[in-house]
Amino acid sequence: MGIIGQYETQQLEIEEFRRMLLSCAGMRRGKEGDEFRDPARHATAEEKVVCVTSGVSFLGIAIVNRLLLRGYSVRLIVTNEEDREKLREMEMSGEMRGTNNNNISAVMGDLSDVQSLSEAFDGCRGVFHTAGFIDPAGLAGYSKWMAEIEVKATENVMEACARTSSVRSCVLTSSLLACIWQDKSRSDLSTLVNHDCWSDEPFCIEKKLWYALGKLKAEKAAWRIAEHEEFKLVTLCPGLITGPEFSHRNSTPTFAYLKGAREMYGDGLLATVDVNRLAEAHVCVFEAMNKTASGRYICFDQVIQGEEELLKLAGETGMQTDVLSGGNASSDSFSFRFKLSNTKLCRLMSRTLQCSDDC
Repeated sequence: MGIIGQYETQQLEIEEFRRMLLSCAGMRRGKEGDEFRDPARHATAEEKVVCVTSGVSFLGIAIVNRLLLRGYSVRLIVTNEEDREKLREMEMSGEMRGTNNNNISAVMGDLSDVQSLSEAFDGCRGVFHTAGFIDPAGLAGYSKWMAEIEVKATENVMEACARTSSVRSCVLTSSLLACIWQDKSRSDLSTLVNHDCWSDEPFCIEKKLWYALGKLKAEKAAWRIAEHEEFKLVTLCPGLITGPEFSHRNSTPTFAYLKGAREMYGDGLLATVDVNRLAEAHVCVFEAMNKTASGRYICFDQVIQGEEELLKLAGETGMQTDVLSGGNASSDSFSFRFKLSNTKLCRLMSRTLQCSDDC
């Protein structure tokens, strides 16, 4: 029963993703003429070869599927035979799109070795770096040690990108947590939280917010290397990544993200984003990097601000509602101090795709 249920869930997820793409894939007509503005459509075969690190992770799978549906040839970095076997299983089940056209391949790579990464990236025009540490079983939790691994892996990826002549750009998955954690007692804090905001490193250390610390330091390291090497980089800072069975399929990042959920909820900063929506944003930003896309982009499609939304999240994660809300689930009893803004990303996506209704 368990195996059948899991297979059916995967099939439903694939079908839901396909329907979403069909509804969102219409391109806006340009101001001049009747041609659709689709940067991927006119790209050469060499320009459509990209690499995805952690490509068999929850987010990685969604990004790979979106890239395949856009006609890219995708190279996945796998770090062990277990990842390679998982990829074979996904190919057999049809979870990975485009495999019949030989548009996907896997290479062994070591995120701790710049040379290994450079060899894996060779021939690719773009790199999507989604995570520096994967704990599929969700047993270890996200520790301070894992935060350091996250930072080092990101540094290595960026160094390898700069070293590899074929690679022109990189999209890094950071986190909304790299934007929101500050000492809220400060009187000079803006009530608007957007792509210009950065979390405070000493505050994350003091509160033992290791996932936030890892994403924060990794993103800053990436920007430092990109600027020094004059390398093209954009970063996406998503809220809690949700989707079918997300707390099981992406357990370590999910529960690490929710450390501090009570304060996030009380401040109006507990936001989520569907994994397929986030994958769409990754590809959209990547395709716009030769024109308008630059800097950081906050990505979310819902801010948890009511009892019903909180109960749904609690049910999906198996967490107690009062753990998430501090016993104050009703939003009617207090006003949220901060407001999240993803206007920058919504404007970019609305110029490219006709699916900006949730922005």
